[in-house]
Amino acid sequence: MDGEILFLCHRIPFPPDRGDKIRSFHLFRALSKLGPVHVGTFADDDRDESFSPAMADRTASQCVVRRNLSRAVAGLRGLALHQPMLVALYEHARLHEYVRTVMATRPITAVVGYSVQMAHFVPDLPPHVRFMMDFVDFDSAKYAAYGAEQGGPMGWVHRREGRMLFEFERNVARRADVSTFVSESEAQLFAERSGLRTGIDWFDNGVDHDYFDPAGDYPWVATGDGPLIVFTGQMDYRPNIEAVESFARTSLPAIRAVHPQARFAIVGRAPTPQVMALADVPGVVVTGAVPDVRGWIAAADVIVAPLRIARGIQNKVLEAMAMARPVVASAEAAEGIDARHLDHLLISGSVAGEAELVLSLLADRAAAAGLGLRARARVIERYDWSATLSCLPDLLSAKGRVAA
Repeated sequence: MDGEILFLCHRIPFPPDRGDKIRSFHLFRALSKLGPVHVGTFADDDRDESFSPAMADRTASQCVVRRNLSRAVAGLRGLALHQPMLVALYEHARLHEYVRTVMATRPITAVVGYSVQMAHFVPDLPPHVRFMMDFVDFDSAKYAAYGAEQGGPMGWVHRREGRMLFEFERNVARRADVSTFVSESEAQLFAERSGLRTGIDWFDNGVDHDYFDPAGDYPWVATGDGPLIVFTGQMDYRPNIEAVESFARTSLPAIRAVHPQARFAIVGRAPTPQVMALADVPGVVVTGAVPDVRGWIAAADVIVAPLRIARGIQNKVLEAMAMARPVVASAEAAEGIDARHLDHLLISGSVAGEAELVLSLLADRAAAAGLGLRARARVIERYDWSATLSCLPDLLSAKGRVAA
């Protein structure tokens, strides 16, 4: 494409070491093949900021600012300004100034936003500049689901956020030339609820199946004598916290009744006190951040994804499938993944069913291995990043498909 690109992202898209960064990194890399890319983004902490020099080598210019509002302050700001809390949480004068400077001084022909909270940094654009908004997930639906299941003050907060964020999402989609989501089902759901029938598109998450290779040589993991069941994810993220809490306290005891030495490893950075407390449950291991998650995936007898609220495509499921591990996923975690129950993974429709499916895999290791091999073949066939992002040039030059 002619001209340059402004990419606005809610978390520094480098390196691809957590769920949201995986998609943003590959999107950024694909955009870089189309033209010079200017990046405006946030850093959550010192670790995020430490990646800024390495990313600078890949950008035409960049502005990395530290996110400096707490959720409590953002909530009060959102109330005062009649904004969604998620939008108020990502606010910074320096990033607004950076956007104004780039738009005024560079030949920008496309602005790409990643995650809805970055849309308020996009100014009114001249007709020759195309605006693509990658919502990724239909976030307001997640908050609405939280609010529906909760009472009290937090239930009110989540219901308000669901309403406010939905109106914000719909207005952003009206402004954008094309709005993309992580799966066709997410795009269809947004189109149905918003009433917007054009300019809605999607591109799937992918997985680097050369990196997630079961034949690779990974750091040894001390697994003990019994079966190892593994969950991977960012452990300060509410859906992940609720998933491991449910599995550790409900499913794991049923599994240990048959396999007393079975262990459940919760692998991921930033475990909250609620997650750390699960280490007191017999058989539960909480690792915190690990140097290479692939070692734990490779060592697992079964990977579980027992999420109760999930949006879009779960990277943790694709990565486990790429590593040829047998996966037991909730229906919510499997939604959006183009894979079949029994052929590529096992999908449970209930909490009780999760333990039964895990036990079935532990009872038939040959069947479990076959499931894993078919899972990897499916990932290679369907979820290569070069294939999932092949639509990007068209998205930046023409209206998206109608999500009907």
